[in-house]
Amino acid sequence: MIDELEKAMYIAVKDLREYYMKPGSISWGILFPFVFALAFMFRHGGLTTWLAPGMISLALFFGATSMSGMSIVFERRIGSFERLLLFPISYTGIALGKTLSSFFLGLASAIPILLLAYLVLHVVPAHALLLVLAIVLASFASSSFGVLLSFVIKEPEQVMVVMNLVRFPMMFLSDVIIPVSLMPRYLAWIALTQPLTFMTEAIRYSYTGSCDVVSPLTAFLASFLMSVVFLLLAAYAIRKSRT
Repeated sequence: MIDELEKAMYIAVKDLREYYMKPGSISWGILFPFVFALAFMFRHGGLTTWLAPGMISLALFFGATSMSGMSIVFERRIGSFERLLLFPISYTGIALGKTLSSFFLGLASAIPILLLAYLVLHVVPAHALLLVLAIVLASFASSSFGVLLSFVIKEPEQVMVVMNLVRFPMMFLSDVIIPVSLMPRYLAWIALTQPLTFMTEAIRYSYTGSCDVVSPLTAFLASFLMSVVFLLLAAYAIRKSRT
């Protein structure tokens, strides 16, 4: 188990060195959510305690998924990913390594919004430790989701197109911007199928002490389960890529 973790970390470090500064990862993973948050701040006179969690979850979601899509699709295109499959590591270990590199970028993407909310707008979390846990779970779930999604993309130039076809609807059909409780019933049911909804609910509870439509336990448990399920599905996708 420890040996698998060490090998996964090696993959993660390698990916961070090779892909972290790619323009696509920076622009869509860090700059876009930050600019998006600034736009809402100017439009509404600030990031409120309710809106700030949505901007944080959006930032780490974009950051984490951008990294995995960029690295995996590029490696599959040039054939280096196939060489990775020859290493003495399980498919789950490979999926974990790819997920960890995206995970760290997701955390980095959330930091500007956290600082903006705290230093400039004085939005303070009600439960700081729960906020850390919520961000870690959300970033890991987003990363493993991005790794899984990357296996439906064939060419590097398609990465952002496909990713955004998935991410933008999720952004508006979760409670990042609009409370699910205010949505029409049919949209509310759709929102409850979105991973971003539960990530945001967990982060929001850490700030406000309350959730919009689900219990805090459901929000945190769903974030954890999504992390595990997406990771296992990504491992399965890696195994299927050999056939």
